[in-house]
Amino acid sequence: MIKSFIFSTISFFALSSCAQNQSSTKNKSMDNSITTSNTETTTAAGVSLDTATFGTGCFWCTEAIFQQLKGVEKVTSGYSGGHVKNPTYEEVCSKTTGHAECLSIVYDKTKISFDELLEVFWQVHDPTTLNRQGGDAGPQYRSVIFYNSEEQKTKAEKYIVELNKSGAFNNPIVTTLEKLDVFYAAENYHQNYYNNNSEQGYCQMVIQPKLDKFQKVFKDKLKTKKP
Repeated sequence: MIKSFIFSTISFFALSSCAQNQSSTKNKSMDNSITTSNTETTTAAGVSLDTATFGTGCFWCTEAIFQQLKGVEKVTSGYSGGHVKNPTYEEVCSKTTGHAECLSIVYDKTKISFDELLEVFWQVHDPTTLNRQGGDAGPQYRSVIFYNSEEQKTKAEKYIVELNKSGAFNNPIVTTLEKLDVFYAAENYHQNYYNNNSEQGYCQMVIQPKLDKFQKVFKDKLKTKKP
């Protein structure tokens, strides 16, 4: 699977700044929901759920992509990897909390694997730029995989080694692997951003082109659209 991915690698990297387009908001209330480290669960219907937590720069850009994958049950934008409890967007943007903007992706393991999610992860952002995605700069935009099990860590490590060996990217991968501790959901206006604001200029100029490319490359992995 890794080798087939290597030869199909294309760039979806956004060149404009997400931060410049985000409006300010009041601090989150102290009872904002917090999700701690996730473990695999099986529902009464036999659905096997697990969670992948990825940092790919601005969460607006890739939230809409992961939402379209078959087997993905829920995508939440938020923050992880820092030392401040229940951080606000403004605090994360101050570059002092240690958090990264990231996505918590709940998926059904009977329909999509962690390996397949990793394939999408490598292609929807630039994993070779340290603390930067396009015009977005700072540790909150770092490329990061927050693993919740040794299995996830091992698979991510394998991908990094193979991709670097293959020369799939012009520069070495700088993606960090960090053990998931606490995931904080971002403010409500960050959630489901593209679907709620698809006519906005940023969505049209930055997110839509990434979605169009993604849909062409991963067309066999997309959810069936309702008529």
